[in-house]
Order: sequence, then structure tokens, then C-alpha cells
Amino acid sequence: MASVLSTNLRRGMAIKIKGDLGIILELEHRTPGNLSGFVQVIMRSFASGKSKDLRFQSGEKVDVVETDRQKLEFSYNDNTGYYFMNPDTYEQISIPENLIEESKDLFIENMVVEVVFVEGNPMSVDMPATVDLLVTEAADGLKGDTANNPSKPVTLQTGKIVQAPLFIKTGDKLRIDTRTGKYVSRA
Repeated sequence: MASVLSTNLRRGMAIKIKGDLGIILELEHRTPGNLSGFVQVIMRSFASGKSKDLRFQSGEKVDVVETDRQKLEFSYNDNTGYYFMNPDTYEQISIPENLIEESKDLFIENMVVEVVFVEGNPMSVDMPATVDLLVTEAADGLKGDTANNPSKPVTLQTGKIVQAPLFIKTGDKLRIDTRTGKYVSRA
């Protein structure tokens, strides 16, 4: 673990503050009026998954943790976790469900994700911005129901249910935003 000046922090770095490991999501260098400058950081904790605001004086040292980012392919999941394969070494890596809680129903076989490892342990999974999924079940839209941008629930191949426009049918491929879990467009 190395220490760097707070002015040398960058987005995506992993830092350790008071025993809590986290990744920097956003940062801003501020110099208010005639006061000394500081660095405002938004950090997501690996342990809790929650974001918090931190403020460092411009000359303050911060502990930076070495990270390893790997592109892995999703293979399958069971009751013990989610399994990914390194396409270069064919090594299977198990990732606990709590690291992918909000996007677990968007994984499809062979999907490539970026996994951040800290000290050899997986800490976060970065999904692609969108994923294309097949519609397995879609009710018929009501004819003439076109007021106020109507939508209907459709079931995707992973079992996830999303709201989609009335013209979507079973067998269509939809593009889903992985950050919000919502319909974007047809694929």
C-alpha cells in the first residue's frame, strides 16, 4: 500500500480510509476564495456498497491500494455464487452474490464484465453500459391505448420483468440499461 498526496488522487483508484476500502467514483479539486485548497471525493465502500463524501486537505497523504482489473466472461450461477472465466487462462473465479446484487438478473452466458480485485479478492463488478436480452413473454398491448406513452410488462430471458412499449412482442431483443435496469430500445 502506497501513500500519495490528495491532489494526485484520480477517479477509479482504490483507497483505504480508517480501515475502510473503497473506490473513488468522483473527485473535485476546490480552492474557495482565500482559503487553502482541498479535494472533495465521493467514495463507494467495498464493504457496505454505500457512497460517502470525503474531504482531504491539499497536502494530506492518502493510502492507495493496488488494484487489478480483469475482463471476465460470465459462465453460470448457483446457490454458492456467480462463476466467471478468465478467457486467457480459462481459470474459474467465484464471485459472491452481494457484489452483483443490483444487476444479478441481467447476466447472460458469455457476457464480458470487468472485475476489480484488491489484494487478490474480487471487490466490484463493472457491467457494460447496456445489455441485449431476448423477450420470452409479452402480453398483447391494448388497441387504442396510446395516451401518455403507455407501456406493458415484458419478461426477459433472465427472468427480469421490465416495462416496454406496447409494440414489443415475444422474440424481440431489447437493449436494457444496466445502471437503471430499464428498457432503452430494440436491439
